[in-house]
Parts: sequence; structure tokens; C-alpha cells
Amino acid sequence: MEINDASGYAGQADQVFTPRSEEEVAAILARASAEGVPVTVMGALTGLAGGAVPKSGWAISMAQLRKLDVYPGKARVGTGVLLREVQAAATASGQFYAPDPTENTSSIGGNIGANASGSRSFRYGATRKHVLALRVVHMDGSIREYRRGERVDFDVPRIHLPRTRKHSAGYRLEPGMDFVDLFIGSEGTLGVVTEAELQLLPAPGEILGGVVFFPTEEAALDAVDRWRPTPGLRMLEFLDSRSIKLMELPYGAAVLVEMECEAELDSELDMFGALEDESWFGSSAADRERFRQFRHRLPERIHERLRRAGFVVLATDYAVPLERNREILSIYRSVLTKNFGDKFAMFGHIGDAHVHTEVLPETHQEWERSTEIAIDLAKEVVAMGGTVGAEHGLGKRKAHLLSIQYGTADIEAMRSVKHRFDPQGLLGQGNLFKDDLR
Repeated sequence: MEINDASGYAGQADQVFTPRSEEEVAAILARASAEGVPVTVMGALTGLAGGAVPKSGWAISMAQLRKLDVYPGKARVGTGVLLREVQAAATASGQFYAPDPTENTSSIGGNIGANASGSRSFRYGATRKHVLALRVVHMDGSIREYRRGERVDFDVPRIHLPRTRKHSAGYRLEPGMDFVDLFIGSEGTLGVVTEAELQLLPAPGEILGGVVFFPTEEAALDAVDRWRPTPGLRMLEFLDSRSIKLMELPYGAAVLVEMECEAELDSELDMFGALEDESWFGSSAADRERFRQFRHRLPERIHERLRRAGFVVLATDYAVPLERNREILSIYRSVLTKNFGDKFAMFGHIGDAHVHTEVLPETHQEWERSTEIAIDLAKEVVAMGGTVGAEHGLGKRKAHLLSIQYGTADIEAMRSVKHRFDPQGLLGQGNLFKDDLR
């Protein structure tokens, strides 16, 4: 059976299972271990790194694990439940689930596997910060619940982490770490997460939002630097001039903002340099959803254009320390303009110095060149103390970047942890460790 994710990355499974219970998942894994069959875990297939796409063996779809129980301060959620369903259930209870990856049709299991984040991570952090417990089925068929604060019971070295606000590339290893943190961001390579206990927060009061347009990219970046320290600000998203052109608007750049406060947005933020009269502002849930859809349409348009042309979506996912933000954007702009003219876009979570780049190639030669340049830019990012994977994970498509991010000792430490939980190397083959794909 052929399987594709949202990037267009394709794979093949000999058999696809859709278990309805944790016990069924356990039976599948126990049988796979006995027969030596590779297993890939699939969520909603909204990912862009190929992590949920099998290249052989069996695939387990988590779509039928649909538990969703909301309590004060928490929710118990099956990993097949979609992000938007958790958000809606939290809102209906007068609460708030903070993580907000742009693709809200993603599954909770996929969010946990990639330590997904999104725009509100500027204030609330990534998925990791909001997970209280996980139920995990191991490759031998055993089932265990791990709770926040339960330390690993084996020696774990401290690996070299980037100096960024967001990071989702490889295992986040440190002595005395929680089991919960070990599984979050492990991209389906250590065990199969069937259920999560998620933290819910009290619903915020007044929320103001806006899409603020600027005549130039530099004016927008100046505003970002001024606005970043503002109390109550929970979102800072950037669209460059090429992104705005793709959205068929006559401006030089845009910054999307959300703030939790009682005042007017333009009274809280210095609008110097902005096209204030042409910008969009609102305080209702409908306004915020309209702004979210505007932001989401940009990658949708880019990805659809690439798929129509027969190209797999590349979607860089790099982040740098805040103080290097403008420097790396200048490098991106210079390198991509030199190689592709205006056939690229820069957009994303600029509040965390995490801006995606997308090249829009017209020929196979240009697409090949874009993959080479992505590697060159990854090296620039890591040299600045940055990360090659801020929220998407590395999956199979970007597993080659692991050795740019980490040295041999760190990667071997990750492999040793992988071997402890999956000694036959059957689970998530090719995710993170490209040489393990069979």
C-alpha cells in the first residue's frame, strides 16, 4: 500500500493496521518483534519530514485511538485525536490548550512525536511543556504509563543542545531526565505512545490579534525587535515580501500578532513604520481564526504549487538564537536570491527566531540545487548555535541533518538509548538515523 505525507514524500507498507485499543497495539508489536518486521507509527500524515511514512514492513495507524476526557487542568487524550479537537474540547470547558502547530488537523500523537510547537510557543513553549503523562507500548508488547517527574532508571549522558528557544532534532538527553521527555520528540523510534495526559490552562481573558502590514521587510523586522519584550504578547509571525506576493497583496511584509490584554493593540505596540490604516485588527475568536487561516494559506499555496510541479516539499525548519535572527535572515535572503531570484519565500515564527524558507523551483535542476543549499544553510545555522529542526522533527527526509547538528559521541549516545528500547531496530526505521533504514 502506498502512503504519502503532506510533503509528498512517498513510501510503501506491506500491511496497515488500525487498532482500536492499546491491547491491540501491544499484540501487533509483540508479533512484529517475534517475526522481525519493521513497524512505522502513523498519525494524521500532516508531517513534512517523512517520519510517519513507512518504507517497508508494517504501519500502525493510530486514528482509532479516540479517547478525549476533559478535567479541570488536564485532559486524557488518545493519540489519534486531532489537535483541533483537543483545542475545541478545552475551550468548551472554559480552559485552554496552549500548543498550536499551524496545521490543526495534525494528531496529538504526531505533535508529541515531533515536539511540535507553532506560533504561541513564543509565550507558552512547545508540546513538551504541556505533557503530564504518557502511556507507551514497547516493542516487546509491554505497556507502561510514565508520569512527569519519573526519572529514567539508566545512565544518560548530557548531549550538546543548541542555544535556541525551540528544538526538535534527535533525543533531548541529559542526566536525571524524565521518561516523559525522552519519548517526546523521539519520532516514533522508542515506543508507541497510545495516550497522553495534557495540561490545560485557564482560558485567557481578552485576546487581541492583528495582521500588521509594512512597506518593507526591514520595517517589519524593526517592529519585531521592538515588540518582542511586550508583556502579554503570545505570537509573532513574519511573512516576507515574496510571501505577501504569493498571497496577492500589495505590501512589503507582514507581522501577525496576538496579545492577551485589555487595551487596544495599537496602543500597546509601537506602530512606527507600519501601514496601520491598511492592517487588520480584531478581538473576537472569529477574527483570530480568520488571521490564522490567512497565515495557513501561505504554506498550503506553496505546497500545492510544488506538488503540481512534481516536487517534494523541502520546508526548512531551522532556528537560531534570538540575537542572530536578523543575521541569518540576511544570509537566507542573499543566498536564495543569488540562486533562485524571487522564487522563494521566508515566513514563520520570528518571535522564536524560527523562520522557514521555501524554494519554488521550476526545474529538477533547481530542486536539486535547493536541497544542496539547504545543507549549506544548515551548517551556517548550527555554527551560530542554532538547530536544524525546531518543530517538524527530522523524520527520514532530514535524517542526514542529524550529523550536522551533533558530533559522533552524541549520536552514539542516542543510538544506545534507541537500542535499549528497540534492540532489533524495528521501530521507525530511518527516522533520525538514516543508516538504519532497511
